[in-house]
Amino acid sequence: MKGDRLIVALDTPSQEQALEWVDSLPQVLWWKVGLELFTAAGSSILQALKERDKRIFLDLKLHDIPHTVGRATAVAVGYGVDLLTVHAAGGSAMLRAAVAAAQGSPCRLLAVTLLTSISLQQVRQELGIEMDPADYVLHLARLAQAQGFTGLVCSPQEVSRLRQALGPEVLLVTPGIRLSQAKTGDEEEDQQRICTPDEALRAGADYLVVGRPITASPDPVAALRRFQAVWDAAG
Repeated sequence: MKGDRLIVALDTPSQEQALEWVDSLPQVLWWKVGLELFTAAGSSILQALKERDKRIFLDLKLHDIPHTVGRATAVAVGYGVDLLTVHAAGGSAMLRAAVAAAQGSPCRLLAVTLLTSISLQQVRQELGIEMDPADYVLHLARLAQAQGFTGLVCSPQEVSRLRQALGPEVLLVTPGIRLSQAKTGDEEEDQQRICTPDEALRAGADYLVVGRPITASPDPVAALRRFQAVWDAAG
């Protein structure tokens, strides 16, 4: 796998810590700024990444009334980010508002289908969705595509079906990537639908998002090399 298909998540409230990771891994092109870091640092972290010629995945998962999401999208794309997330569950009007606000911008919008922290049991028991979870994800993906979205965030388990159903042009960004299927520590309460890098690539993922397995490692450089070795082996 080429290094420019890896997105490393800056999961920290500290801009100083985030930039330490960025500077210690200069070979990484793509970095994800999520809600935690953006809430703490604001647009200054985006500017710092742009000054380092990095590409930015702004993962805010916008979800509000259409007018608010449209205005927020306009502000976000104005920062010059490359990818921006919007919740597909917000409905067609909200999704169209985001697409309209991003029109003319090089930023690509990604529709979030179902969070990887949500287990299949929770879909039915807590969200009250009777539809099969895989069918629900595909339903949301098609809804977003119909409103003009050309990219999706989905769990590794859904990549293959979405690729087959939506075609080769849709951009599939996949979090929940681990070198092993085993979960340890706080991951038991976080990512539920996980996958290894080679499995996600074979299924048809375009970009893989990796956070703590690299940044929380005692040696992030060595951890990155281990992921790179798996990707190289996967071709």
